[in-house]
Amino acid sequence: MSHYAKVENGVVIRVIVAEPEFFDSFVDTSPGKWIKTSYNIRGGVYYDPATNQPAIDQSLINEDEARQRKNYAGKGFTYDRERDAFIPPKPYESWILNEDTCLWEAPVAYPNDSKLYTWDEDSGSWLEVTEE
Repeated sequence: MSHYAKVENGVVIRVIVAEPEFFDSFVDTSPGKWIKTSYNIRGGVYYDPATNQPAIDQSLINEDEARQRKNYAGKGFTYDRERDAFIPPKPYESWILNEDTCLWEAPVAYPNDSKLYTWDEDSGSWLEVTEE
């Protein structure tokens, strides 16, 4: 089975699972276009469905146009026609789109320790999550 995103005005409005042949007889009169998406692609990296780890052979991306679209589509995602990529909603105004992964990144790197942090948009920094 494959996954398809219904895109209207550049926004994903629905994602379905179907065989490619489904579209040979499917009549859809609603606006938009169905675009294939891959459940196992995140940030332009193909993940092995059995292990959920990056696949050793990343050339698998080239075997299916859906895998070249950087990210699995979700409702509310944007489809960028020039990049031929699905981009998730921007989580914070200050975050920046990584052109290679088509994922949003904080303007400050996540701290590299074993603590848990949450983004604080007002201060533009990561705040440690503490038990209260």
